[in-house]
Amino acid sequence: MAYIHRIEIRYKVDPRLKVRTDRIRSLGIPIEELHLVDIYTISTVSKDFTQDELREIGLQLSNPVVQKFTVDEATQAYFDTAIEVGFLPGVTDNVGTTARQTIEDFTNRKFEPGEAVYTSHLYFVCGKLTPDVLNTLTSTLANPLVNRVHIKTRQEYGTSGMDPVVPFVELHELPTAEPVNLNLEDQDLIRIGKEGILDPVTGQRRGPLALDLAQLHAIRDYFKTIGRIPTDVEVESLAQTWSEHCKHTIFASAMDEDVPKGLYKTFIQAATNKIRAEKGDKDICLSVFSDNSGGIIFDDEYLVTHKVETHNSPSALDPFGGALTGIVGVNRDTIGFGLGAKPCINIYGFCVGDPDTNPVLFRGKDQSNPILPPRRILDGVVSGVGVGGNCSGIPTPQGFVWFDDRYCGKPLVFAGTVGVMPRKNAVRNLYEKQARPGDLIVVIGGRVGKDGIHGATFSSEALDPASPVTAVQIGDPITQKKVSDVIVKEARDRGLYTSITDNGAGGISCSVAEMAKECNGCHVLLDKVPLKYPGMAPWEIWISESQERMTLAVPPEKINELMELLGRREVEGTVIGAFTDTGRCVVEFNGSTVMDIELSFLHDGLPAKHLKTSPSSPGRSDPTPGCPEELGETLKTMLQRKNICSKEFISIQYDHTVQGGHVLGPVQGVGRVQGMATLTKVVASSKKGVGLSQSLFPSYSEIDSYRMAIACIDTAIRGLIAIGIPLDSIAILDNFCWCSSDEPERLDQLKAAARGCYDGATGFMTPFISGKDSMFNDFSGFDADNNRVRVSVPPTLLISSIGVHPDVTKAVSLDAKIEGDLVYLIGETNEEIGGSEYFAHLCGVNGATGMVPHIDIPGVKARYEKLTYAILHDLVASAFPVTHGGLAVALAKVAIGGWLGMDVTIPGEGRSDLLLFSETLGRFVVTIAPDNKRSFERTMGSDAILIGRVSGKNLQISGKKQLISVPVSELEAAYKKPFGGY
Repeated sequence: MAYIHRIEIRYKVDPRLKVRTDRIRSLGIPIEELHLVDIYTISTVSKDFTQDELREIGLQLSNPVVQKFTVDEATQAYFDTAIEVGFLPGVTDNVGTTARQTIEDFTNRKFEPGEAVYTSHLYFVCGKLTPDVLNTLTSTLANPLVNRVHIKTRQEYGTSGMDPVVPFVELHELPTAEPVNLNLEDQDLIRIGKEGILDPVTGQRRGPLALDLAQLHAIRDYFKTIGRIPTDVEVESLAQTWSEHCKHTIFASAMDEDVPKGLYKTFIQAATNKIRAEKGDKDICLSVFSDNSGGIIFDDEYLVTHKVETHNSPSALDPFGGALTGIVGVNRDTIGFGLGAKPCINIYGFCVGDPDTNPVLFRGKDQSNPILPPRRILDGVVSGVGVGGNCSGIPTPQGFVWFDDRYCGKPLVFAGTVGVMPRKNAVRNLYEKQARPGDLIVVIGGRVGKDGIHGATFSSEALDPASPVTAVQIGDPITQKKVSDVIVKEARDRGLYTSITDNGAGGISCSVAEMAKECNGCHVLLDKVPLKYPGMAPWEIWISESQERMTLAVPPEKINELMELLGRREVEGTVIGAFTDTGRCVVEFNGSTVMDIELSFLHDGLPAKHLKTSPSSPGRSDPTPGCPEELGETLKTMLQRKNICSKEFISIQYDHTVQGGHVLGPVQGVGRVQGMATLTKVVASSKKGVGLSQSLFPSYSEIDSYRMAIACIDTAIRGLIAIGIPLDSIAILDNFCWCSSDEPERLDQLKAAARGCYDGATGFMTPFISGKDSMFNDFSGFDADNNRVRVSVPPTLLISSIGVHPDVTKAVSLDAKIEGDLVYLIGETNEEIGGSEYFAHLCGVNGATGMVPHIDIPGVKARYEKLTYAILHDLVASAFPVTHGGLAVALAKVAIGGWLGMDVTIPGEGRSDLLLFSETLGRFVVTIAPDNKRSFERTMGSDAILIGRVSGKNLQISGKKQLISVPVSELEAAYKKPFGGY
């Protein structure tokens, strides 16, 4: 018998009411008010709580000063409709978990298996809504993939309220491994690869394996040679290991005749190898491409790591859960670097559709399974990253948002983490690890559930109607915080393990098998893996990507000490097997062998591909419209473009000062302008800091992807140069998010971009230390009339830069500082508006035409070194790179940041608007004190052009005549208008 109790908590005076109501009204839903009640449903079996205990529990879960609660009684209020939103069975309920732990601590009673606390939100809607509008409101408050919804009118609600719901998981899976017959016709094998193995219980396909015909033939032939057919555990394991997500097959495959070693080895790895060899003793790299993150030297004692991941497909289905899982997942990449680095900075990036649009697209026919609107996706991913960082105590200062309607079908969600750790201890280098035969396999952290099954293979495919719901996960940052702390603060320095990695894509199937390469074998007892609920099949346990888990290799003599430490820190740890030197990956379940594959085949049996490209169509050559008459109005309109305007509404949701290392934050100056770079101290006792910047130019890709890649590298580097970081201490990361990567024309663009990465990185001598690719960012579905629709993202490359600032007290921000300071343009301006924000403004398109900016890398490299010298020698008051929107936008942002006007005259003989808004690379706007004029000009030489001074309240820009004169207050209003109501 289950004992079920419901505690309802609401504010006496709700401080969130106006913001919540205004947000819903901004979506066009005509409510009067939207009240919120927090619901805790307690379900126990072994023992009931008394009413006195329940009242005490209510006091623990609420703040009695500002809140009131009821126990097993409905909240009474004035409203028209009640909507309760909770989680579906099996979806991670972080608040419920915390509430359960609170109750356990308070009552000194542990919940038994099958007992839990479930949370939900009860909304009281004031206002008469039509059924269609009520449906719109419900779809705004809940996601049917993860949420259950119950609706009652005021009359139906009555005095008894909503019905208690216990979303308990009940499974009836076969507790054995099933044989999979691959001796089939090719068309049947293709269906298995695309739709998955046929489940013997349900008769349904299990979800995509993302295996092509050649790969399925290879698996079939392998098992023929050993005289048996594979189990479902083995086929699923090979699918995870061979997935595009894990093996990066497109970057690894030979391409045409001139890239026989593949794009990665030829352009990315080769660039880093060349740079490291030429730098010799000045090489800053410690660990690149071989671990979960890349590591560079911070100082003689410490190193810093950086990794940026993508979580695109899950975020299209559940934006909050997808982004949350992305950020906590990349946190684990940091914890899993070497023997464990401490996550110290988070970064983010979102590429989404215009949030003011609502494209009507569906994953299924007959208007079934609609895509989420861009506003819903934006709100969800912003919240997901915020919860992940804020609840983990990790600052999130750096990030960007890019808007393009081609991201409406599948957004791009970038999540990155910087870590810090000592380079070595008395015994060994801490950035090196090695599992040994005989070491025990220990999994610590969260338990395994159905969430995240087929995540790796799912993300290797285009998004279509068959996208599996089980691929969606919700991370638990609080559980992971305990895991992180016990690793990097205690277990690592006590030498309790020899190797570590995270359970990400493919779950333990990938983490254990990857670590097994270090010692050449593993033997796993799958029935020892702790589960969230009973009844999971062995293949599900093996490949589930449930979050908050790390895998450790633990010497037998250390296991008791480790388990005792984990117990004291309330982190669950379980021995699930041992590492061996047999050359095999052997998995048992309840005494039966369900997997026995040679590691050589598991990791290297993937059939080789030889990809072919064909020249992509050149970008259009549309004529440029004439120069606008009112360039001041044009500047204000440019500042209101969503790719240029303020995104402060995101920055203020993220704690960027936690851990106490904040130097330069996401918004700078009294006018609070978004910076291109941030600076953080990661070692309290050091004067050094870590600078971060990012860059992408998706609108350049369709015109010239080679120049696009170089533009990304230059701009990411320039962001760090502008705050005073020397070029020789900068490293970069690449994240390719491509589309339709099975099309030769798209592969041609990819190849050109990879070549641009090589030339850009080697030209600036900035090594790649980590990277990631996501190759099929396409949406395939239907419009409202059942017409087939395919929406592909623009080929997108994100370059992230990381650098070590030698002295954070020398850093400069972007904002103009003092009236009378001199204003300089560093670098020349050319008429290069192809793919620019200005061209998009003029033509109302994505700007895929014209000349993409080109750069002379040796020339600007010397320029950057001179500017760094000037900053570090206190000659510069402010510096800001000229990027999207060109010189006029950069000048406006510097003026807004300081709440100071400028009077400048721009050089050049071309069209005034093109000189103002061209996106020529290699440029900065710099202000200096007049006393530093001579020293600054001597340092910069001909690269510095004096164009005016800081003065007045207006931004005045002249050429041969006055072009712009606009009050800074009006520029600020324009800059902050688009997202002012968010």
